[in-house]
Amino acid sequence: MANIKSSQKKLKQDLKRSSLNLLYKNRYKKAIKVFLSKPSQKLYQTAVSMIDKAAKKKVIDKNKANRLKAKIADKLKK
Repeated sequence: MANIKSSQKKLKQDLKRSSLNLLYKNRYKKAIKVFLSKPSQKLYQTAVSMIDKAAKKKVIDKNKANRLKAKIADKLKK
């Protein structure tokens, strides 16, 4: 455990941020998985929304978000 007060605070912040990042990551992955099992317009919109939120919070890179959205859009067309 950290001895310095600022490092204790930093550790607390890092734990909170990493748990939030994991939450956003799990949300968009679950949304994609649900969409791929049963593609529909409504599930597509939900998945895109979750991907955009993760990109906005900088959990994933914007280019990765675009790749994922293109991948699921292609599945919607088929």
